[in-house]
This record gives sequence, structure tokens and C-alpha cells, in this order.
Amino acid sequence: MDKNLIQRTLSGIVYVAVIILCTTPLGAQLINSISPDLVKQEYLYYGLITLLLGVGSWECFKIMKFGNGYERFVVFPLAIFIFYIFSKRYFHFDFFFNFRISEILALVLIIIAIITLFKYPNELYFDSGKLIFTVIYVALPFSFALGLPKFSSYDNSFSLEVLFLFILIWSSDTFAYLTGKFFGKHKMAPKISPKKTWEGYIGGVVLTLILSYFIEQYHSDLRGNWMIVGFLVAAFAPVGDLVESQLKRNFGVKDSGNIIPGHGGVLDRLDSFLICVPVVYLYFILEKFI
Repeated sequence: MDKNLIQRTLSGIVYVAVIILCTTPLGAQLINSISPDLVKQEYLYYGLITLLLGVGSWECFKIMKFGNGYERFVVFPLAIFIFYIFSKRYFHFDFFFNFRISEILALVLIIIAIITLFKYPNELYFDSGKLIFTVIYVALPFSFALGLPKFSSYDNSFSLEVLFLFILIWSSDTFAYLTGKFFGKHKMAPKISPKKTWEGYIGGVVLTLILSYFIEQYHSDLRGNWMIVGFLVAAFAPVGDLVESQLKRNFGVKDSGNIIPGHGGVLDRLDSFLICVPVVYLYFILEKFI
């Protein structure tokens, strides 16, 4: 058997297992079965997001090849500061009750950063542009990810929004790939991602909607309507892949890193997640007013 296939399979299994353990109550239950009351699930999830933020920021820093200016010394403290602000809200349950105009402004910044990447890439060759893009592209989405699940320390509950978001992203990628492989004829963005087709995109949307229907039927306790969430994920997950592909293409990089053997780096695996999180978070905000 191909050694690369074995490596990809094993690392993929470990990656999925870590996601499941850190985004569901299973992680805390498993650890606490060994040593009671050792950890709460919200801390496992927070640890996961913190790790992904740190590695993702480093990968983006390496991709964009910062110069010797002051920006290279500011990027990580600034990312940490933004994450710290969201962390305080996370541990004080502030995400679930308060809406802030700063959240909308942060979401607008993500849109501006994506437009800049595609339309004005020369702006990203300056260290100041690299600094702003790295913080917006990496720090803000992972910070918003803290606002997706609901949890309670009183009954040790932890909701499954993030797990199902991952599942929908994985299904969207898989269905789009399979549909494109067998039926794809019309290229979506041949210069950025030659294998993506419009047929694959449509197939990903349709089949992800079917999966999200069952999530909505059997998990009515989740925030929002998951038919809508499924559509948003299927629509925007390919955008996340194109954004990271364009970023690597602009700076002549093949993979963002190698932390996941056979799969690349955190940004390679979570490119869709970085775009879908702000979109779904915005939907959860708007859903409160409907």
C-alpha cells in the first residue's frame, strides 16, 4: 500500500478525532472518566481554537514572507489581543446575550480583506498590508468561532454547532469533489483552482442541503435553522478554498505548512472554516431579530 496514503489516512483519523473530542461533550467525559472533574468541555474547545489560531497565524506569517520592519513583531501580539477580547466574552457568556456593532464592522473587514486579495494584491506586498490581512484573515474568524457553541457549567452541557459546521464543510468539500470528478465540465476558477467546476459546486450545495435537512430534523436544539446554515456552508466553503489558494498563489507557496502529515497545514485544512465561521456567526446574529 502507498505509504503516503497510509500517512494521509492515519493523520486524517487523528485530525477528525481531535475535532470530535474538542467540539462535543465526549472529550471532557473521556478525560473525566480517568480523573473526575479534571476539565470542562468549554476549556477543551477553547484550547483547540487557541492552538489553531497560533499555528494558523504562524503559517500566514510564513506564507506572506514578512520583511524586517516593525510589523513582524506586531502581528502576533495584535492577533493575541483580538483573541483575548473575544475570550473574555466567551468565558462570561457574553456572546449569547449581547449584540455589538463592532461585530458587524469586523465582518466587513473580512470582506474587504478578501476583495483586496483578489482585486488589489499589490497592497499585500507591503508589510503593513501583510499585518492587517493576517490579523483579519486568521485572528478574527477563530475569534468568532468562540461565539458559535453554547455551554453551561451548571449541567456540563456543550452544544454541537461547531461539530456540525465541520461535518457540513467536510460534506460540501467531498460532494463537490465527487460531483466535479464525474460530471464537471465548466471550470469555476481555472487560474486559481483548476479542479473546481460549477457542476461540483452545485452538487456540493444540493447534497449538503440534504444532509443539513437531517441535522435540522434530529437536532432541533441547535441555534438557527440548519437548512439555512447548510446552504450558507455549501455556498461559501468553496470561497474559503479559493481565498487560500489565491493567497498561496500570490506568494508562490504550495502548502501553508506540514503540521498534519499528508494534508498540509492548518490553513490548508481550515480554509473553508475561516470563511464559513464569520458567515454562520452573522446568520446567528441576524436570526435573533427574526
